[in-house]
Amino acid sequence: MNFTLKEVAKMIDHSLLHPTMTDQEMEDGCKLALEYEVAAVCIKPYFVKETAKLLKGSKVKVCSVIGFPHGNSTIKLKVLETRQACKDGATEIDMVANCGKVLGGDWSYVRKEIKAINKECEKHGAILKVIFENDFLSEDKFKIKLCKICSKIGVAFVKTSTGYGFVKQPDGHYSYAGATTHDLKLMRKYCDPKVQIKAAGGIRTLDGLLEARDLGCTRLGASATVAIMEEAKSRLGISGDKKEAAEDKSGY
Repeated sequence: MNFTLKEVAKMIDHSLLHPTMTDQEMEDGCKLALEYEVAAVCIKPYFVKETAKLLKGSKVKVCSVIGFPHGNSTIKLKVLETRQACKDGATEIDMVANCGKVLGGDWSYVRKEIKAINKECEKHGAILKVIFENDFLSEDKFKIKLCKICSKIGVAFVKTSTGYGFVKQPDGHYSYAGATTHDLKLMRKYCDPKVQIKAAGGIRTLDGLLEARDLGCTRLGASATVAIMEEAKSRLGISGDKKEAAEDKSGY
């Protein structure tokens, strides 16, 4: 299997969402995204306008998060947040589904929420990625139902996680699994072929990206962009020529 450095880069949504990130750190992150020419920068809502200015004229897209990270805002507020993000320059929206409603089986509400936000995105020429937060969904039946709802509505992407869906373990500590092989296979199986899959949470290496790609993912949410891209350069033997292709040595 052959792939190029550009193809690796265009799988990455560079994540700049940590709550402690300063404006300067986010600005530096946008510059890094431009350097590697990734697919998009996923940014905090208040910094969308500044990000749009920093990325203007490039092929790196601006992505904002909605209802992040727990998805508990009202539908009306999520729609308003989406509208503002699009007006500020976002062309991609990553929205967190209301996990409580999902676990409670209130599918009418879940459907209404996703449909309303997708409609708002379409008004502005933006695309929607729906974050399931799979660590919170205790049974596959919830994920499968979400896949079917998202497919029926026709969203652009479904996404595994926020990266902040920590679950309390029996010993009292909190952890999360993020984008698991099981969940990626399940989401690809039960989503319409037109709905793309975004893996997010815990993938920090080139091999992890390539495995996600082989499982049917077209995007990866990552904060480890530098590590992934530098490993890709090393493995491909590429320094400046991003059009050169090489054999995939990952084993996936």
